[in-house]
Amino acid sequence: MSAGVGTSGVPREVVREIREDPPEELEESNWPAKGGYAWVASDVRDQSSLFRWSRLLNSWLNCTPVISRGVSGDIVSLERVSAIDRVCHGQEGAAKKFFYMYMCHFSQLHIRLPFDDFTMGVLRVLNVAPTQLHPNSWAYLQAFRILCESLYLEPSPYAFLYFYDTRPRRPTTWLSLISRPSISRLDAFSQSFKHFKDGYFKVVVQEGGEQHFLNADGSTKFPFSWTNSPSRYKDMGVEELSSGDKEVVGVLLRFVDKLPTKGLVRVYNSVHPIIDIEGICLLLKLC
Repeated sequence: MSAGVGTSGVPREVVREIREDPPEELEESNWPAKGGYAWVASDVRDQSSLFRWSRLLNSWLNCTPVISRGVSGDIVSLERVSAIDRVCHGQEGAAKKFFYMYMCHFSQLHIRLPFDDFTMGVLRVLNVAPTQLHPNSWAYLQAFRILCESLYLEPSPYAFLYFYDTRPRRPTTWLSLISRPSISRLDAFSQSFKHFKDGYFKVVVQEGGEQHFLNADGSTKFPFSWTNSPSRYKDMGVEELSSGDKEVVGVLLRFVDKLPTKGLVRVYNSVHPIIDIEGICLLLKLC
């Protein structure tokens, strides 16, 4: 409470709201750290999240869309993390299956839940959880999908990965897709994608969302937790592709100049995405 001056010049009291964090969220700071993650790089396993505070997560969710249009919001619940949770941690003690996502996935890369088969296929082939794939690489994935859509092509994991190499590191850290210089057709979303590491929260699968994220036997459709064995790809050959994948790759190889990844990703946040896709088509002179 502090003093103020009213319109009549008479001092008055002004009551300011003080938002306190719930005691249980404060208490978590005293919990012992989780062990068993020495295989993960220290900068990953030591990074706490801003979203250990429920008020911060709720405030952010109020202004950022996470669920695709036309999809029920009850397929998942978006939950804060505890003070000792880390983005590389597994499902230990969890009552329901969950995976982590970064704030930038939705605010900058315009990813929406649930994932489509192409996205889940890429995660599965790379053997990485959503947060294990570096945001710049997520941007390539998003741009590739919208590019294929504009060209009436069916995106597939192997057609996408044909244009990239991967070099998993030890100890395990974020996996980056490395453009193959001679054939890459998308430029980098950002030369240095910063300030994403402390913005993760939990996506908990609810009963109504199991069909989107789980197989009939209850297994997950993509790795929900970080793995210590991401897939390594180097100079994938055309002979390794299916006939459908060869068609996609062949069309994209016709382009001489690199295409703007950031511009393609922005289509996902467009008010008129179909019009923007047609614009991309005209830009590519393929309509």
